Amino acid sequence: MEDRYSLQAQAHPWMITSAPFFQGLPKTTVESALIHLVTRTHPANQVILLENDWGGSVYFIMDGWVKIRTYNLEGKEVTLNILGKGELFGEMAALDEVPRSTDVITLAPTVIGSMPAQDFIKLLQIEPLAGVRLAQLMARRLRQVNRRLRLRESDSQSRVADTLLFLAEGQGKKGQTGTQIPNLPHRELSSLSGLARETVTRVLTRLEKKGLIKRDQDNICIPDLSALERMIV
Repeated sequence: MEDRYSLQAQAHPWMITSAPFFQGLPKTTVESALIHLVTRTHPANQVILLENDWGGSVYFIMDGWVKIRTYNLEGKEVTLNILGKGELFGEMAALDEVPRSTDVITLAPTVIGSMPAQDFIKLLQIEPLAGVRLAQLMARRLRQVNRRLRLRESDSQSRVADTLLFLAEGQGKKGQTGTQIPNLPHRELSSLSGLARETVTRVLTRLEKKGLIKRDQDNICIPDLSALERMIV
C-alpha cells in the first residue's frame, strides 16, 4: 500500500513536530522537504534494503521497528542496530553516493516514509540546523558502537546490560515505573550483544530476579537506568 504525503490532510503530522531530526526546523522548510515523501506499510520480517543496493532515498520510520544487519567473515548474521519510530536510515548512501553497506529488515509491522535523496541533500544545503541534527545522530551512533566494541571482552552480564541500555538510549520511553524498551526476541538481543541466545536468556532471568528489569509480552521496563549501568564491569 502506498500513500503520498498530504500536508492538507496532515496524514502524518508527527513527522513535522515529533521526529527528532526535524525538531526546531522552520515549518515551511520541513513542508517543502516532505513534499515528495511516500509512505509504505510493511509486514514483519520484510527486507526493506539489501547490502550493495544503490541509495536513492532516505527512510524515516513512522511506526514499528527495523533492524540493521550485516554478516561477519564466517557468514554469521550480526545485528548492528535496532531503530524505531522517529529514527531514520539510509542517509550514508545518500550522502556519499555509494551502495548500501547493510541490510534493513522489519521486526514488526512497520510504516516507513521514503524521501528522495536529492530532497534530503537539498534540505541539508539550505538549512544548517538539519546538518547539525544529522551530525548529532551520527555522533550518537558512533559513540554507541565504540562503547559496544569496548565491552566485547566483558562478561555476559555486562554485555546484556549494555545492550539494554543501548536500546533505552535509542528507543526508551520514560514512564512512571521506569524506562520502557521493546521486548525483542532473544535472538535479536543475542546478535546485538554477541552472545549465545541461551546465555542472553539466563542473564535476563538473573537481572529480573534482581529487580533490575521487569518484563511483559511487549516491553522490558528498566526501573533504574543507573542501577543497571552499575552492573557493567
